[in-house]
Amino acid sequence: MRNRGFTLVELMVTVAIVAILAAIAFPSFESTMRSNRVATATNELQASISLARSEAMRNPNGAAICTSRAGTACDGEWSDGWLVWIDTDGDGQLDSGERVVRFSQSNSKLSFTGTSTAGSAKAKLIRFDQRGRLRSDDASERTIVFRPTHCSSGQQLVRTLVLGSSGQPRVAKGVCA
Repeated sequence: MRNRGFTLVELMVTVAIVAILAAIAFPSFESTMRSNRVATATNELQASISLARSEAMRNPNGAAICTSRAGTACDGEWSDGWLVWIDTDGDGQLDSGERVVRFSQSNSKLSFTGTSTAGSAKAKLIRFDQRGRLRSDDASERTIVFRPTHCSSGQQLVRTLVLGSSGQPRVAKGVCA
């Protein structure tokens, strides 16, 4: 009577085929993961903008979004994270007693660049008035660019979020340079 099973040669051929298929599929999977990270971060910031706008319409002095490292102060860069708070006194600064509504940490595998037509200090703070628009003293356009830290040239993994004076964000896709 003969034993049924795989020979060592058959097993090695199967393992080799699986390894070749995995090597072919991994770069495609990695690109998909990078794209999903960028899309998730973009959606998270858009949701934070929508929340800040809706909170601003409920509060006579508005609401704001700023860059934040830990969610307790307006410090850091977009690549650290951001927080949404209700600006009860309307001074554009997160003071003690003002309520933080949301804090979002960014993904360490993403790179963020924020700019403003009014200078770099304004690029880290977005304030909304009671109508849900950018405050008139802050009405410069904001641009925030999201990209993976490893972005191969030609891949469409860059997202640019532009926030005009109306307070409504627009997102455009771009390619890595």
